[in-house]
Amino acid sequence: MHRDSLKSATRIVVKLGTGVLTDSQKLIDPPQLEQIVAQVAALRQAGKEVVVVTSGAVGAGMGALGYTSRPTNLPEKQACAAVGQTRLMAVYEKLFAAHGLVVAQVLLTHEDLEHHERHLNARNTLVTLLGRGVVPIINENDAVSFTEIKFGDNDKLSALVASLLPADLLVILTTVDGVIENFGRKNARTLSLIEKIDAVVQDMAGGTTSETAVGGMKSKIDAAKIAVRSGIPLVIASGHDKKILGKILSGADEGTLFVAKPNRLQGRKRWIAFFHHPKGTLFVDDGAKLALREKGKSLLPPGVVRCEGEFETDDVVRICDLNGTEFARGLARFGSTAVRENKLPKEELVHRDDLVIL
Repeated sequence: MHRDSLKSATRIVVKLGTGVLTDSQKLIDPPQLEQIVAQVAALRQAGKEVVVVTSGAVGAGMGALGYTSRPTNLPEKQACAAVGQTRLMAVYEKLFAAHGLVVAQVLLTHEDLEHHERHLNARNTLVTLLGRGVVPIINENDAVSFTEIKFGDNDKLSALVASLLPADLLVILTTVDGVIENFGRKNARTLSLIEKIDAVVQDMAGGTTSETAVGGMKSKIDAAKIAVRSGIPLVIASGHDKKILGKILSGADEGTLFVAKPNRLQGRKRWIAFFHHPKGTLFVDDGAKLALREKGKSLLPPGVVRCEGEFETDDVVRICDLNGTEFARGLARFGSTAVRENKLPKEELVHRDDLVIL
């Protein structure tokens, strides 16, 4: 049933990991890239809109600059990205042109999607490109990004792009067949369906040992949280299967499908929930948690037990229960100083219109 719904997806984000795009020498693998481009082109010819989120710039630059392992210091990484990004796009342009398709390069930083006007502008640009039959190829702007403005990894970036549009489906192509239960043991198996991302699922996700990659399965699970809460299904599958995209969109049981939550968040709520580095944290009592989660209420000052971090009016804050578990995010109507000094009028600290239950 869940797989059948993928057949009707018309706007698809496809994320390509470094491991899928490079060979054992860490260089771009042209035949591998060619077969993936052919699959994307087939989707375009079937009338689908496709956005590609690509990794591989640092990997492509490493080979060109003579690195044998991923550099650890920022300027060297950014140098690799700057050299590698042009090489990567040149390959994409050539391969898509062979199918009569035009590509567009879109480089983003977290700041671009956090700032509301730039967020909407990025969305409008992508929608316009798709409307003209172009394949947008998105990457983090690694040559200028630093910790404060980074997405962290392209798995998260792909989930945010899917949420931004919004897309009907996110596909993350990687070097494994999906989320694997009992990884490395004789009874290992790929999970077909994940309906709830709980502690058991999180425990299955390790990091990565690849010299060119970032994140591993853990970052893919984190991306899944964003996608499914945004109302977008996500499939993690093998990028080495030359027919994988067609199979997924035909409803075949391929990879691991994360089932989307039934109620898609509206655009502004998605922006509040996922596109910010929260500036502070409000810890609330059980009564406030119940009122927010179950009754759709606003957060009132008496429900706040303590406040951490420094934030101003209209900054995004995390809302946590007394155990420290984040269950909501919202725009604060007052700054942290006023909250701590208890100088608040008897009105909403976070209004329900500016609040998202995660």
